[in-house]
Amino acid sequence: MDQPINPVQQVDFAFYVIFGISIVLLFGITLVALFMVYRYHHERHPVASKLKDNVWLEIIWVLLPSLLVISMFYYGWIGFKALRSVPDGAMEVQVVGRMFSWSFEYPDGKRSKVLYVPVGTPIRLNITSDDVIHSLYIPAFRIKMDAVPGMETYAWFDPRTLGSYDILCSEYCGIKHANMLSTVEVVSREDYEKWLKSESKAQQTAVALFENYGCTGCHSLDGSRGSGPSLLNLFGTKQVVVEPDGNEKTIVVDKKYLREAIYEPNKSITKGYPAVMPSYKGEVSEDDLALMIGWMTGEIEKKTDGKVLLEDNGCLSCHSTDGSIIEAPTLKGIWGKRLLLQQGGVSIRKKMDRAVLEQILRNPETVRDGSWKVMMPAYDTLTPDEITAIAEYLKTLTADEDRKKSDKQ
Repeated sequence: MDQPINPVQQVDFAFYVIFGISIVLLFGITLVALFMVYRYHHERHPVASKLKDNVWLEIIWVLLPSLLVISMFYYGWIGFKALRSVPDGAMEVQVVGRMFSWSFEYPDGKRSKVLYVPVGTPIRLNITSDDVIHSLYIPAFRIKMDAVPGMETYAWFDPRTLGSYDILCSEYCGIKHANMLSTVEVVSREDYEKWLKSESKAQQTAVALFENYGCTGCHSLDGSRGSGPSLLNLFGTKQVVVEPDGNEKTIVVDKKYLREAIYEPNKSITKGYPAVMPSYKGEVSEDDLALMIGWMTGEIEKKTDGKVLLEDNGCLSCHSTDGSIIEAPTLKGIWGKRLLLQQGGVSIRKKMDRAVLEQILRNPETVRDGSWKVMMPAYDTLTPDEITAIAEYLKTLTADEDRKKSDKQ
């Protein structure tokens, strides 16, 4: 099998070519200047000469710079082409830039603020932005690719050496642009697999599985009705199901039924819903099935860590938690505070509670603290449980006496 073009080598070679041409031009122009100073010094050449035009000199003057520009463009193009020639079998990572952090999502749905990759595995980065233009810059792997809202682009690299490598944003994107930092952590395959399984909350992995297998297209995780029964609090409830022969019976949802519903969904259909669910036998592994059932039975804690959610979504790049001012209101003491908000062009005061928090997260363009002009993206992918977790964390940033007062109001 042909070895993929190494972008690092190609980009470096393009720089060497440009650097070499620059050195030659530097010495060439310097020598010509010194020659002119010596040859036409007033002591040796007291009377100025009238020089006639020289066709060959003009041809050289036009042809040589043109060749130099074409050669630099050619090697620059080769380097760019190397970044775009992704080898087959590369692991894909979704990269999202937002003010002022990077988010990396892996094939299994796990997300992190740091890019973890296994050594020796080609990595394809699918790059976009949630708000303004950013630029993903990884100097060690010669990657510099703009992240543009509403557009997805890509680059790739081949991590061959264990270590930690800097990630920066090279496109000015706001006051805290300099804080938009992360790292690429190149680890062994064994350590990478351990990291993938080291989810601080197994529930987050389960939710990712529901999303990745397409379950949430029909089944909600928050109790709302969809084209299939909600999975929230389904375990232990009584359901009327219709068997293939048309008979109806009432069952109690247990682990056996949940397993059967995923692997043999048409064996019994919940009354009132269409029989359109495909079998996931052979697609959902036993380990994944155990996580999904564990989430539904409550054996896996459904609560998420509000602080982790704020970190993973880049909120703490603009909002501090210690009272200091970064670029947006501090989160310390904000719970229960009466905020001046802009809503429908009218200034109103509302107490920060879960409802106001959800309004701000879902639709920041219409509900915003009137004294701040920060461009905040909408976080419409957060589930109701995740918003509740954030609300609970915000409560911990408010003094006990202040929180009690706000709860009584």
